[in-house]
Amino acid sequence: MRVIFCCTDTKAQPWLDGLRAALPGATVELWQPDAVLADYAVVWSPPQQFFDEQTALKGIFNIGAGVDALMKLLLPAGVPVIRLDDAGMSVQMAEYVCHAVIRHFREFNGYEADTAAGKWSYRKPRVRQDFPVGVMGLGVLGQRVCRALQQFEFPVWGWSRSEKSIDGVRCFSGEAGLADFLAATRVLVCLLPLTPVTENILRRENLQRLQPGAYVINVARGGHLVDADLIALIDSGHLAGATLDVFRQEPLPPAHPFWRHPKITITPHTSARTLRTESIVQIAQKIQALHTGVAISAIAGVVQPGKGY
Repeated sequence: MRVIFCCTDTKAQPWLDGLRAALPGATVELWQPDAVLADYAVVWSPPQQFFDEQTALKGIFNIGAGVDALMKLLLPAGVPVIRLDDAGMSVQMAEYVCHAVIRHFREFNGYEADTAAGKWSYRKPRVRQDFPVGVMGLGVLGQRVCRALQQFEFPVWGWSRSEKSIDGVRCFSGEAGLADFLAATRVLVCLLPLTPVTENILRRENLQRLQPGAYVINVARGGHLVDADLIALIDSGHLAGATLDVFRQEPLPPAHPFWRHPKITITPHTSARTLRTESIVQIAQKIQALHTGVAISAIAGVVQPGKGY
């Protein structure tokens, strides 16, 4: 078995060492142009040249949950693309989202500003039932976030492209359910995959449907959000603010207004980092399953190219 590794902006050696340990007997190599043909590829944002040259692949394994970069390339026909389906990311995402929701709900940003100014302040406690949290995207990460928010007794709504059912969560689906979902939401969390259908979904038309004073948390992809529309709706008072972890251009350019907006909190795409050890174990297990003839339908994380995730 030959495995080839091609991951942009990733330190290759720890991954190569880990994959070799997890796949004894396999040849695991770093991709170079004109490399020997491999059976399986482990990738993250590879160039088109990689797939043009690697014409014997039986499986493509993405080291993240999002595959939007891969979907922009011409992939070999009939070769399954398999993404990470958790590998330690869902608990990180739940931590991040709960932190952002609670920080907004408890007005900790206001307390921080007051204490920095030497002011001992008091704010009237808010009522959780007045802050329903709407989660867009109900995959592995989205469902984990919903369960975590329920522990803090927030009302939780969910919206997905196809119909889902989650205990304790009021679920909406499809274009027909989007308007009602947004109208019922005071804190919006975006965890959608980025596809042609979901690109720019966080635009004025949709954001203004949120309850007055709503708050936006985007931990999916920067392409979901129309930046200027968010700023305009915050400045108009319709939105209270936002926490953003993902951006159209990363790193975020120094001149971007998000850096200086007082009601926008930004973090450097750190809500759910790929954990190398857990990811290597999962990828190795899936490679072994595919190599030994396990049906593709029995392997978690197989991407449906028609849907883009």
